[in-house]
Amino acid sequence: MKKIIFLTIAISISEFLQAQQIFLKKEQEIQQTVIKMFQALSDRDSTTLKAYCARDITLYEYGQIWTIDTLIRKAITMNQSADFKRTNTFDFIKTETDKTIAWATYRLNSTITKDTKETVIQWLETVTLVRQGKKWKVKHLHSTLLKRS
Repeated sequence: MKKIIFLTIAISISEFLQAQQIFLKKEQEIQQTVIKMFQALSDRDSTTLKAYCARDITLYEYGQIWTIDTLIRKAITMNQSADFKRTNTFDFIKTETDKTIAWATYRLNSTITKDTKETVIQWLETVTLVRQGKKWKVKHLHSTLLKRS
């Protein structure tokens, strides 16, 4: 009898762990979309940036509402310093999803070098993503500046 109970518990735990792995894979897929979007910004690659964004993306930055064109103008077009370099690190706080919508909250730490000056900026951000075909796209991004040095 003890063996049957133990076996039942082991199978139940095994099924639970498999469900968690599937969820973690979905989480990572969403997080990778966000990371790759910011890598495109770092690379100043507007084509790749657009590939990770919904066509009608809205960004809430510094009390303003931006479109993809605003982001490209401010982060890429106006940013042509020869020594430009941006590295991003993410601390994902929470990532959730259902079939066609997802959201993630994270801390973003960016080190930006421009015109020989290095600046470190920290944000707290929340993104909403939509499923388009087989890919996740960033639909909304809300950013709160935490620290700039």
